[in-house]
Amino acid sequence: MRLPFPDHVSLSTVCYFAGTLCVIQLLQGTNPTFSLLSAGYIVAAAMAFNVGGGFTRAAGAFVFFNSVLGVIIGLCMKAYLGEPADSNLQNPILTMSIYLAGMCMMLVAAFLSRRLSTKKALLGKMVTDANMQTATVGCMVTGFLIYFAGFYVPGGNGTVSSALNQINRFFPLAVMLGVLNSCRRSGGTRSINFPVLVSAAFMFITGVLNFSKEGMITPFVCWILAASSQRYRITRLQFVGMVFTAFFIFYYLVPYSQYGRTFREEGAFYNVDTSLSLLSHLGYVREQFYESSNEDLENRALGYFNTPQGFFDRLEMIAIDDALDNHTQQFGTLGFYPVIQSFENVVPHFIWPDKPSLASGNNFAHEIGLLAEEDVSTGISFSSTAAAFHLLGWYGIFLLAPAIWLLLFTIFDSLCGDFRKAPWGLLVMVAFAHAAPEGDINSMIYLCFFGAFAIVFAAITGAYIMPVIGTFFIGPEGIQLRHGAPVRAIPGRLLPPASSQT
Repeated sequence: MRLPFPDHVSLSTVCYFAGTLCVIQLLQGTNPTFSLLSAGYIVAAAMAFNVGGGFTRAAGAFVFFNSVLGVIIGLCMKAYLGEPADSNLQNPILTMSIYLAGMCMMLVAAFLSRRLSTKKALLGKMVTDANMQTATVGCMVTGFLIYFAGFYVPGGNGTVSSALNQINRFFPLAVMLGVLNSCRRSGGTRSINFPVLVSAAFMFITGVLNFSKEGMITPFVCWILAASSQRYRITRLQFVGMVFTAFFIFYYLVPYSQYGRTFREEGAFYNVDTSLSLLSHLGYVREQFYESSNEDLENRALGYFNTPQGFFDRLEMIAIDDALDNHTQQFGTLGFYPVIQSFENVVPHFIWPDKPSLASGNNFAHEIGLLAEEDVSTGISFSSTAAAFHLLGWYGIFLLAPAIWLLLFTIFDSLCGDFRKAPWGLLVMVAFAHAAPEGDINSMIYLCFFGAFAIVFAAITGAYIMPVIGTFFIGPEGIQLRHGAPVRAIPGRLLPPASSQT
């Protein structure tokens, strides 16, 4: 079995899936208009995915994570639980209409970006097969140096430590480069080497100590994306291991991270004793988490499902977006000024030391009454579609959002090109997995500039500096690809005529 890395999906299969889900929703008491809008959204998302190039291009990857992690999983989970899909929403028809219109405009943005992007990727295949192993080791070493330097270098906005943390993608890059290197060196029989194990283990352990779901899941996502881009063939044992790992993370570690955050202190190593205590009683921790969730059920705000569903509560944006959409319809739009602030925020701190920090998600949450008045630090996520509607209404859906998406798609498509040919695009996919469903307009603008700079920085250092650093530890490394069997002479074949010189 080969890991999939599709550049398109079958529209007929998607239509069958959307129609089946629509029928199930109708049988469960969902409003027919909502069900039809949901089906249309799924079909539009599949078309945008295909037009954007699937997983091989930035636009297609963004469409996938935005639609699947933001809406489609939530709709499927509601059907699985037997709940009407429009229940627990304040204005379901408006919300799904905004989603459908937004996805149609995302389709337009993906179509235009394929024509505006450069034909040849600007970053290209800067790292070669010959120096990929040394680049992997260099990324791993640099990741450790930056991480431990954070304990001694002063932090805060505008500091060197803050700048390094924003562009530090070295551990994920080490995993991806190492997986690509192993797949190519072995002819597709291996995908893991020592630097990959060390980098992935360190990311996972720091995620566990910090009670971070993103930190725990990221190393596995990096491996899957890199191996899938090479169409790596997995064995049955590996498939069983993947299923078991996914089950263990979702069943035990997600409740552990949610429950353990109440005991978290700043700095991973301050949480060692607490983490070891909780990890030794994972079953008890899971029970305590769900007991506390059930006790707070009556006070739970903006829950899409009737009961807490753990990690699946984080795999949908419908409820929170619906609250913002309904507030916008009742009290009007916010205006264009936050977009201007987002572009002004592109100026780095060393040029504008007193640059105000933008907390658009926190501000939106205060508007809908989700946070206490004195809470100015909690970050709440809204999708870019809902944020665009809140800023400019339907003008935001048909003009603002597609313009920002077009800029985003064009930048990353021009930089990375085909994600299968170079590892930089895989870093973009990791960023999109989090930002596409949960990033508002401010986050999209941030990605266009700081995100693009981080990818360029990773590509340049990964291609020209990391191999030099890696050489100090393992020496110069040459590529050794597995070749096919040598061509043998055909029996009975006539020998070529001898030349006059012989």
